[in-house]
Amino acid sequence: MRKLPAILFFTLSTFAGVAQEPLIRQADDQYGAFSFKTAQDIYQKVLDKGFASAEVLQKLGNTYYFNADYPEAAGIYERLLAEYPDQAGPEYYFRYAQSLKSLGDPGRSARAMEQYFEQTGRSVESAYQGEKGAMEYLAEIKQHSGGYRLEAFGHNTRYLDFAPSFFGEELLFSSDRDTGNLARYRHTWNARDFMDIYRVPSDTAGKSEVSKLDGVNSRWHESTTALSPDGQTLYFTRNNYRKGKIITDEEGVVRLKIYQATLKDGVWSEIRELPINSDAYSVAHPALSPDGKTLYFASDMPGTLGQSDIFRVALREDGGFGKPENLGPKVNSAARETFPYVSSDGVLYFASDGIYSLGGLDVFAVKLAQLPFRGRVLNLGAPVNSPMDDFTFILDGQTRKGYFASNREGGLGGDDIYAVTELQPLPFECVQEISGTVRDKITNEVLAGATVQVIDEENQQVFSAVTDAEGTYTLTLDCDRGNFVRASRQGYVPAEEFLYPSDGKPRIIDFYLEPESVLAGYGDDLAKLLQLSTIYFDFDRYEIRPDAEVELQKVIAAMEKYPSLKVKANSHTDSRGPDAYNLWLSQKRAEATVDYMVSKGIAPERLQWEGYGETRLINACDDGVRCSAEEHERNRRSEFIIFE
Repeated sequence: MRKLPAILFFTLSTFAGVAQEPLIRQADDQYGAFSFKTAQDIYQKVLDKGFASAEVLQKLGNTYYFNADYPEAAGIYERLLAEYPDQAGPEYYFRYAQSLKSLGDPGRSARAMEQYFEQTGRSVESAYQGEKGAMEYLAEIKQHSGGYRLEAFGHNTRYLDFAPSFFGEELLFSSDRDTGNLARYRHTWNARDFMDIYRVPSDTAGKSEVSKLDGVNSRWHESTTALSPDGQTLYFTRNNYRKGKIITDEEGVVRLKIYQATLKDGVWSEIRELPINSDAYSVAHPALSPDGKTLYFASDMPGTLGQSDIFRVALREDGGFGKPENLGPKVNSAARETFPYVSSDGVLYFASDGIYSLGGLDVFAVKLAQLPFRGRVLNLGAPVNSPMDDFTFILDGQTRKGYFASNREGGLGGDDIYAVTELQPLPFECVQEISGTVRDKITNEVLAGATVQVIDEENQQVFSAVTDAEGTYTLTLDCDRGNFVRASRQGYVPAEEFLYPSDGKPRIIDFYLEPESVLAGYGDDLAKLLQLSTIYFDFDRYEIRPDAEVELQKVIAAMEKYPSLKVKANSHTDSRGPDAYNLWLSQKRAEATVDYMVSKGIAPERLQWEGYGETRLINACDDGVRCSAEEHERNRRSEFIIFE
């Protein structure tokens, strides 16, 4: 990328004749005007002198970042984040991470991105779990309702029938139909009735014969299954028992474990428990990713956010297992998340009673590719969800047909299986419309032909628009993730705003671009041209404050760079106090400003000063007018007017 010229420069009439004559003649016509450039070198010089602030580091870092000078940008951003972490928004962690990535430092880049996601993710969680009211949740659920058609499943009984699972051309499910025990507490992890795994052809009419799955059932509980893509490995849930005896934890609770069976010569055998199991907590309800390389499950293991959470673990090619990973607060709450299932198109379905629901356990869905820090967790709405418990939802990603279980009214038993057909896809993508106007920051004129880009968290442009003759633009973005909206135009410094994930309501964002160069002449305010912060004074004081010292260093740096520049410091007071005293105080402030600059090496003949007291107020806070301290402070200021 071509680097922009240095931040502040002057074109003097003595340089005429070198392709600058038209500009110089124009400048001469305007009292020998100077041409200012947004000053990268000014900020750098201020920093080199030891005068740092969050604003200086932000602006200096941005000048390097937007010009693809990533080594310099990384160093400045690193200092910003170390010295002023409370004043650095998430966008600076992102830019720091991208700069490090460009330098071939993926380790530190990843850590910076973790901090970026921590900031944005925490805001997302707060907005999703805490700020919405019940009516907003119910309205959102209503929007998603009607997306499925329910059909009867002819193999239900008056007992417990639940946990459907695809098994090639067949269907597996769990039932206690042999026991006659109608225990209603199968969702707690010390379930009381004994269940087995059954198989049946995938029909809903109930004409096929149901049979037990050979090789995996025991005298204890078996339920919730997941078949590997090659059909050779079956994962299932079973009570914790060893050598024919039930094992309990320290509290006497029989925990659940996931077991693995291998198909040998048409028989399920070689059953072994997974190494992620424990006698101290439950690991249950397996689900596999479409490629069979990741196992999802529910557990109350250490690190759980609520009563039970959804976890995942990598299945290594050598048959080993990785370290279990909690799916985080986008999925898991302070209550129960359980019964995960992953469709072939990468959607995680799970049951929860911790996210606002229609009642009891509801079925939710989220795109796995968008986790852990973004993505819409959607309630499937009615008729899948009801005021009762709805769970163990599965869906074929191709046919869009599936099954789930519920204990809703109208069923045959405690739990019943229902067949479903998806009628319309869930609105996983959150689309937000952004519009606004791009203007010149100094003249306020609209800028036609400016480019406005949406840049995602991978630093990729995903949308762009060009402003029309009125300087306006409209574009859309994915509001489930953090985005940068950047406006740019030739001859101007880009401006950028970071947008947190949101609810998708339209937003208006106006941009004011700083020109790369502006003409300045006699009588212009150098502070405005350099975009300086106002130099304020404390009430009834004329000493230079530390924050003002940083701004004065920018003026000093400009004057050092351009020896012909001469300025006049004008100081002002607020209206409080006698007029004569205020005039004296403003003169002392102007004198203190000039004395400070002289003490830093600026020749006295290049400086003038004058105090105006309260004669040039910039607001209505005159004598007898009630104003706030902040409003009065705006009048206690200094200006830097070019006089030669």
